[in-house]
Amino acid sequence: VQLVESGGESVQAGGTLVLSCAASRFTYPKWNMAWFRQVAGKTREGVAALDSDGSKNYADSARDRFTISRDIGDDTMYLQMNNLKPDDTGMYYCAATEATNDLAPSLDQYDYSDWGQGTQVSVSS
Repeated sequence: VQLVESGGESVQAGGTLVLSCAASRFTYPKWNMAWFRQVAGKTREGVAALDSDGSKNYADSARDRFTISRDIGDDTMYLQMNNLKPDDTGMYYCAATEATNDLAPSLDQYDYSDWGQGTQVSVSS
C-alpha cells in the first residue's frame, strides 16, 4: 500500500482546507483508514478515521468541524477541515490497515500499518 497526502498549506483561523490521501496498491478486502496530526515534540494523535463499512470516528477536537470521507472510485481519502484553529496546526498523516474486527475504526497510531509522508497544515490567528 502506498499513501500520498496533499492539500496542506498555511491559512488563517476560521478558514477551510481539504486534505487528500491518494492510495495505490490498496488490496485490503476490509480496511480502516485515518488521519493523524503530529506537532514537533508530541505524540501523533488521531483526528478522524473511517472503515470499509462506512463507520466513522472523530477526536473530540475534530467532531463538528472536520469530515472524513473516501472516494472508492479514485481510491482517495479526504479530510475536510472547517473553522480551522491555531491548535489544528501540525503535520497531517494518512494511515491505513486491514480491518480484522467489527470495532469502530481506531484513532490509535499503533493500530495502523501503512503511512504516508505527511502534509503540513499551519493555522495562524
